[in-house]
Amino acid sequence: MRRIEDFRACHDIASLAKKMVELERHVMFPAVYRLIELALLLLVATATVKRAFSSMKIIKTELRSKMSDGWLNDLMVCYIEQEIFKSIDLGKIKEDFWKDGRALPLPGSSRRH
Repeated sequence: MRRIEDFRACHDIASLAKKMVELERHVMFPAVYRLIELALLLLVATATVKRAFSSMKIIKTELRSKMSDGWLNDLMVCYIEQEIFKSIDLGKIKEDFWKDGRALPLPGSSRRH
């Protein structure tokens, strides 16, 4: 009876997962807990895939047949993960680029010696 009472307040799958961790039942029933994790992850994963295909449709429509598959893949990563790319410091990338001793300057910049 006690076991049933512990989970009686769980009205959704997220609260069930929290309660399992709280009561350390996720260790006793790892397969059940893993299924709950996967069910919770499914919504996020589906939304991410839909966003990726939507992005690909936008990019492919605008550029149609002007690109190779490799370039499309690179562009897609940048477009889909734009939150990550917005946080990248371009000045740091330029500094690292110059450290390699490359012979050609970046477009629009003067080479520092």
